[in-house]
Amino acid sequence: MGEAMEAGATIEALFYAPDRLANPYARMLVSQATGRDIPCFELTGELFESIADKDNPQGLLAVVRQPEQSLANLQPERFPWGVALVAPQDPGNLGAILRTIDAVGASGLILLDGGVDPFHPSTVRASMGMIFWYPVVSASLADFEEWIRRHAYHVYGTSAHAATDYRHLSAYARPCILLMGSEREGLTPEQAEICEQIVALPMLGRATSLNLAVATGVMLYWMLEKM
Repeated sequence: MGEAMEAGATIEALFYAPDRLANPYARMLVSQATGRDIPCFELTGELFESIADKDNPQGLLAVVRQPEQSLANLQPERFPWGVALVAPQDPGNLGAILRTIDAVGASGLILLDGGVDPFHPSTVRASMGMIFWYPVVSASLADFEEWIRRHAYHVYGTSAHAATDYRHLSAYARPCILLMGSEREGLTPEQAEICEQIVALPMLGRATSLNLAVATGVMLYWMLEKM
């Protein structure tokens, strides 16, 4: 709620349960919303819990308008580097990746060929509000290919079968996109063809792959160092 207000998101309404607002910051947010003429509705704790999508809710719930975003709005000048995910399925992973995008100073997130709703409650929570600060755009693979060609983006991908260790790639050119395949299948041959370079994260134990959010985080910090 606080990040949404600071980011200038359009808040349609606020629902709160006074007996659950133990945090002074939460009470301040209700006061700020009232001062901005945002419709605020006081509920009993029992009623609030019935509409909250979470166990032991903290007593504050906002209805926020989803911003309209498209690839056409993303230009290299304002989107010098970002992440593209192919049909991600786990909302927690999506939120964690948005937090890492913020941590490394990247530009935003592109979701290709469907997947989980980026505004799923679990995504919003896992992002710690970063979803309100960065563009999250959904697009088809075909539109993505046309967009990267038009703007001369460099695309880097990952694969367990790649011959190049990610640490052996000494530089990443901007503007660029880190393309991560689906959580189950990785990059398909068609998706891999889009990439200028495919690299592998070494797996020294018994597991054959990393969690999507972890792998994306490793790559983003390496890219940050090598840009």
